[in-house]
Amino acid sequence: QVRLVESGGGLVQPGGSLRLSCAASGSIISIDAMGWYRQGPGNQRELVATISSGGSANYADSVKGRFTVSRADAKNTVYLQMSSLKPEDTAVYVCNADGVKILGVPGRYRYWGQGTQVTVSS
Repeated sequence: QVRLVESGGGLVQPGGSLRLSCAASGSIISIDAMGWYRQGPGNQRELVATISSGGSANYADSVKGRFTVSRADAKNTVYLQMSSLKPEDTAVYVCNADGVKILGVPGRYRYWGQGTQVTVSS
């Protein structure tokens, strides 16, 4: 069984910074890509940032230059460093792990976390 648990969300003022963490646990052999999605009030879920097993990062245009995604493979953990936060960044941020290889199980699978609330407000 694989579980993803996010942490680090909260309330921050515009222009502030916040760091999100997501740890994947279970009998994991490898994960091809990890990343973050978000869904604000009345909005569709959108991709924020992803990072591959090779370290290649992909960002939504709206967060480029402000957010940085990284991962610690030994801990199956992905991070999202958010800076210069704006009110429009307010959303539930959800962690994703794609291409997860599980010990003793054929194939690869995709998993989602429960999400963590980020609110940017003065």
